[in-house]
Amino acid sequence: MKSDRERKEIIEAINVLLHQAYDSNLDEILALLKQIDEEEEKEDLKDIQEAREDIRINGTVSWEEYKRESKS
Repeated sequence: MKSDRERKEIIEAINVLLHQAYDSNLDEILALLKQIDEEEEKEDLKDIQEAREDIRINGTVSWEEYKRESKS
């Protein structure tokens, strides 16, 4: 994960390039960002479904059990 300073620098660099881009390129960039967002959302939903299926099959562990096991 990037630090706040690194993120700020990247965003500023992106903004410079966006301000120089043609309108048609801006439309393409927006479409790509939306596509990335949708794919990430699908991955998140898939991960949630897999976790629920794992819980259904294997059950859950209480917080107390987890703490006891992690000390071992």
